[in-house]
Amino acid sequence: MTRPRRRRPPRRKPLDPARRAAFDVLRAVSEKDAYANLALPALLRERGITGRDAAFATELTYGTCRTRGLLDAVIGHAAGRPPDRIDPVLLDLLRLGAYQLLRTRVEQHAAVSTTVEQAAIEFDSARAGFVNAVLRAIAGKDESAWVHELAPDKNADPIGHEAFVHSHPRWIAQAFADALGGQATELGALLAANDARPAVHLAARPGVLTADELAAQVGGTVGRYSPYAVYLPGGDPARLDAVRAGAALVQDEGSQLVARALMLAELDGPDTGRWLDLCAGPGGKTALLAALAASSGAGARVTAVEPNPRRAELVEHNTRGLPVEVLRVDGRQTGLEPGFDRLLVDAPCTGLGALRRRPEARWRRTPADVPQLAKLQRELLAAAIELTRPGGVVLYATCSPHLAETVGVVADALRRHPVTALDTRPLFDPVDQLGDGPYVQLWPHRHGTDAMFAAALKVR
Repeated sequence: MTRPRRRRPPRRKPLDPARRAAFDVLRAVSEKDAYANLALPALLRERGITGRDAAFATELTYGTCRTRGLLDAVIGHAAGRPPDRIDPVLLDLLRLGAYQLLRTRVEQHAAVSTTVEQAAIEFDSARAGFVNAVLRAIAGKDESAWVHELAPDKNADPIGHEAFVHSHPRWIAQAFADALGGQATELGALLAANDARPAVHLAARPGVLTADELAAQVGGTVGRYSPYAVYLPGGDPARLDAVRAGAALVQDEGSQLVARALMLAELDGPDTGRWLDLCAGPGGKTALLAALAASSGAGARVTAVEPNPRRAELVEHNTRGLPVEVLRVDGRQTGLEPGFDRLLVDAPCTGLGALRRRPEARWRRTPADVPQLAKLQRELLAAAIELTRPGGVVLYATCSPHLAETVGVVADALRRHPVTALDTRPLFDPVDQLGDGPYVQLWPHRHGTDAMFAAALKVR
């Protein structure tokens, strides 16, 4: 008697290299708190993924990270259960598939089938079937239809509506609306700018390269505001000869303007050449300050304070060959002799001003982070004022527009310490749309930069 042949399970096809790279970075972000903008380029180089595959992997990774809030709302509705009740690995796969369905021109069949196949490889046929059912339900509507169904009412809750549409936590959208003040109608444009993939900004090192020379070398465009800025059209900046040689840095134009502003600030009395960067890591602004000091011929030197060993190493790397001394101490208790002429406090902050460059960051921060960071910022600014000579200038900066981290910290310093607020806007010339002052708030949708805040204070 012939036995019936046992049916072999179907052979599953794993994800293609681009989707696999995106999925692996999403897992690293979820499991290890990795930064997508650091993990993905390294992984692409390691696996030799280039050209269209690299571009596709980048779109899937950053896009999925940015739109997680919207994706989770749609997935939860289609699955009939909250996202936190779905296995984390399965949820990342669903996010990857849902992003392709809602935000790319990938064919529905390809988006669904590749995700389902990987679910079967990672788990089993039952959960692959669950993924198939959820993604097919999502594919039944486009993004605008899902937004219409799930978003808060635009009239009853305009901020909540914009936050949902542009996939931001509501508290962050509220913080941006507060910082925009009377221009709160710009909120949609700001959130949309955060969702757009930003251009890479380079800084030509003063005294080594001009922006025109750097632009010609890399095929880029000279920046709008900073005399050192170049906009890179695409590609991995770490591969550029100028970056490898230290003749250029990857640095947002807004950060360049902050370092330049400290250099331009008018002092009372002579500049003795004692400059201090109190929160130096990873060293981009320190390098630009030191290059300005070296090229000015004034003989200035920059003392860079960074307590974190890894970040201190980055400062040393980024400032090699420049007049910089790196100290690995807490900026609140440096033990340094007071009397600095120019002092930069680029304080640790929530980073809400750089969400477009750190796509997962909006989902990591919580409102509870703000008070703790604001306390640290006040302490660092107080320490900076103590280290600055009378007539010297402290430039306080954050990569966040949150009022508690910006004007709130400066107002506290004005109440407690012998400082006077300067009109910071002339230090950012030729930037336009800076408002009534005296401080400067840059915006992605107005200036194409990160949302940097800066306030110049003169010590009495």
